[in-house]
Amino acid sequence: MDPGVPVCRFSPCETMDSATTICSDKTGTLTLNQMTVVEAYVGRTKINHPEDSFQLDKVVSSLIHEGIAQNTTGSVFPAKDDGDVEVSGSPTEKAILHWGVKLDMKFDVIRSESTVLHVSPFNSEKKRGGVALSKANSQVVIHWKGAAEIVLASCTQYLDSNGCQQSIENDKREENVKLRDFLKEAIDDMAARSLRCVALAYRSFEMDKVPTDEEELAQWNLPNEDLILLAIVGIKDPCRPGVKDAVKLCTDAGVKVRMVTGDNLQTAKAIAMECGIIASEADLTEPNIIEGKAFRLLSEKEREQVAPKISVMGRSSPNDKLLLVQALRKGGEVVAVTGDGTNDAPALHEADIGLSMGIQGTEVAKESSDIIILDDNFASVVKVVRWGRSVYANIQKFIQFQLTVNVAALVINVVAAISAGDIPLNAVQLLWVNLIMDTLGALALATEPPTDHLMHRSPVGRREPLITNIMWRNLIIQALYQVCVLLVLNFHGKSILNLDHDSTEHANHLKNTLIFNAFVFCQIFNEFNARKPDQVNVFSGITRNYLFMGIVGTTFVLQILIIEFLGDFTSTVRLNWKLWCVSLIIGVISWPLAMVGKLIPVPKTPFVKMFIKPYQRCIAARSSRTS
Repeated sequence: MDPGVPVCRFSPCETMDSATTICSDKTGTLTLNQMTVVEAYVGRTKINHPEDSFQLDKVVSSLIHEGIAQNTTGSVFPAKDDGDVEVSGSPTEKAILHWGVKLDMKFDVIRSESTVLHVSPFNSEKKRGGVALSKANSQVVIHWKGAAEIVLASCTQYLDSNGCQQSIENDKREENVKLRDFLKEAIDDMAARSLRCVALAYRSFEMDKVPTDEEELAQWNLPNEDLILLAIVGIKDPCRPGVKDAVKLCTDAGVKVRMVTGDNLQTAKAIAMECGIIASEADLTEPNIIEGKAFRLLSEKEREQVAPKISVMGRSSPNDKLLLVQALRKGGEVVAVTGDGTNDAPALHEADIGLSMGIQGTEVAKESSDIIILDDNFASVVKVVRWGRSVYANIQKFIQFQLTVNVAALVINVVAAISAGDIPLNAVQLLWVNLIMDTLGALALATEPPTDHLMHRSPVGRREPLITNIMWRNLIIQALYQVCVLLVLNFHGKSILNLDHDSTEHANHLKNTLIFNAFVFCQIFNEFNARKPDQVNVFSGITRNYLFMGIVGTTFVLQILIIEFLGDFTSTVRLNWKLWCVSLIIGVISWPLAMVGKLIPVPKTPFVKMFIKPYQRCIAARSSRTS
């Protein structure tokens, strides 16, 4: 595999050839995971430069600072040696903490000014997280942070940029538009520009209503109604360079890319358009675009019908991703899934191929996956598809080559033994042929690097046979040619080679040696044909595969040494230059024969199914007569 794509288990790489769809995360996979706050709203005031603290009242600033510093799983570390401060946490947390630092937030000071009573961690289902604080004056404040539209729905008041508390419902100062509607439009506008929208809100709470018992406090559900809105921020996470080309490459290869994200549906639409997952605005309708909740509420049969049409799922939970994977697999799709969180483990395990992220991925996600993408880049997922197709194609090449050798050797020896009582290929010679076929042949064909041609064909279906019609055509043509030519040499070789006047033993040895030599040369030249089962030009890219050239050259040299110097061991005799040329010509003919053969069309229906259908009809007819 390419560097940056380590494989936990090898079999899924082969399965990637059959992948018909990839369910990908957005953050960090399709995007750079470099989040920055680029826009902010405090009440009706749009903060054009979000880092400018002078645009905010001190009361608003202090509450925003407190909400950022206390309601977070990240940390801010002081600058060292005149450098920038260091921030830890998830990408979203880091973006908001960086914004707070630019607003002159003193992280350690603020955290020391209040005591944390209870934390409600961010929940992927509720899309928000909160913290209850006890301040020095025995006042309790609860801060909430989460998806903008969800937090906004719980707010009844807001603080404007002057620090005045206002009602959201009654405020109609500008163009008679309610503030709630104004903010919803602002959220939609930011989301349409692919910004992740996060809201900060708070509320006061009575100290005597706070549970005093430790067990009750641990189970306390923080009040999340009647909140006071502090700010709504827009966080930019740019798309990765080259991700649009990678998505197009997948589409051309017959692999549908679906984006499954917890972000706002508007943000998901904008990113999907930017990445090329959605081709045009005409596709921005249900069920192409769907919310996780809407998909979750469908019945199992409805999910199976809707799932193949989905391109983007927004506001989804890990369970929604699992339901989507299950529905797609029931519909016959071969599903690859990317994931990085602990909650993604069920979907990664359920998928045919689980792809976890090496940078952002948790250990649980990595253990549940088959392949780890070290750079978290979607382009690396495409590399996995490319290499998966290469592995599968190389297996097919080797099987075609192996079956051709087996069929030809078996037919030649069986026919000769039945008709003449003697076999032209003895045990030692067949052992050498077996070495060419199993060891050297496998090495030569299994090391073929992936090519662009592989990404211009449809994925192999879940129930498609391993041996395709194209392979059967190539196999039959080459095996039939080898059997015919070598049986002619076996039965009429003495007269063709003018050996009638030689002793019977010498004539038989010379004839059998020529058959053995020609048979090996047929395999050497057929190895080139096996490189490109469906292409006329079997030599394209051959100079880049040094191992193939080395193995073919080594086999050729060893064959010469066997014939010329190991005759006692292999029961062969030396050949003159004319017979070497005859052997070479017999082998070379397989090249033009293969080129002509590849012009013969083959049916799309597998030969196996064509033969099974009459048998199934016969069985069905018998059972109907019996009944």
